[in-house]
Amino acid sequence: MTDKKILVVDDEPNVVRTLTFVLKKEGYDVSTAVNGEEALAKVRESKPRLMFLDVMMPKKNGYEVCQELKSDTNLSDIHIVILSAKGQEADREKALSMGANEFITKPFSPLGVVGRVKELLS
Repeated sequence: MTDKKILVVDDEPNVVRTLTFVLKKEGYDVSTAVNGEEALAKVRESKPRLMFLDVMMPKKNGYEVCQELKSDTNLSDIHIVILSAKGQEADREKALSMGANEFITKPFSPLGVVGRVKELLS
């Protein structure tokens, strides 16, 4: 597992494009997925160090993907950052109870996200 590998999972093209751009600019190896099933396949294929995971997606939602990854001993060490348009405390608590390491509400500051990634992966 390379410390520079990041998977961005979101069905909103603008979010994927923004995160991919700012993270690649900082030298990270970024791959993307647009739904939960594709995310699981890519995680198993490349095992990123960190992933951004949207909650509301087709095929499998972010909570289901998070729970599946955290219950797999080979993948449970991936740092999962949940992205959500829902910013209620109950949403944050649900994400963390499913095994997410972080919860970021949309819209977010791309530069703030990059700063957080640097902290997490250093």
